[in-house]
Amino acid sequence: MALRRTSHAVYDTKYHLVWAPKYRKWILRGDLRTTVEELFREIGLHHEIVIETMEISEDHVHLFVSFPPRYSIARVVGLFKSISASEVFRRHPEVKRELWGGELWEDGYFVRTVGDKVTAEVIRKYIEYHKTAEKVAKQLELF
Repeated sequence: MALRRTSHAVYDTKYHLVWAPKYRKWILRGDLRTTVEELFREIGLHHEIVIETMEISEDHVHLFVSFPPRYSIARVVGLFKSISASEVFRRHPEVKRELWGGELWEDGYFVRTVGDKVTAEVIRKYIEYHKTAEKVAKQLELF
């Protein structure tokens, strides 16, 4: 993924997201799996969320995504979960019998930020450098 731009930001964000169906049920197979994958792609397109890699397993999903910094991680996960749940229940009413609580997804999720060459150590060194570098701004000389 390369640098991306919005009207007020330049960003390079990458996140690994994981969550599971309610009760960790093994329901994400066949037509339901296909539906969830299609819904995630539509949600991504509609909200400027780039899905680099996606895996829908029978009992959990993995997404490797990038999205504008105007969205929080919780909001992005919430978008995927809420929109997909509503549509899945509409398109596949039989799923409600499997999930007696009326919810498709578990409440929680896992997230990890991912970097390329900019590691945690590189950021620490960069910040430390700026702690010890010049403390007073210098006036630039024109002549």
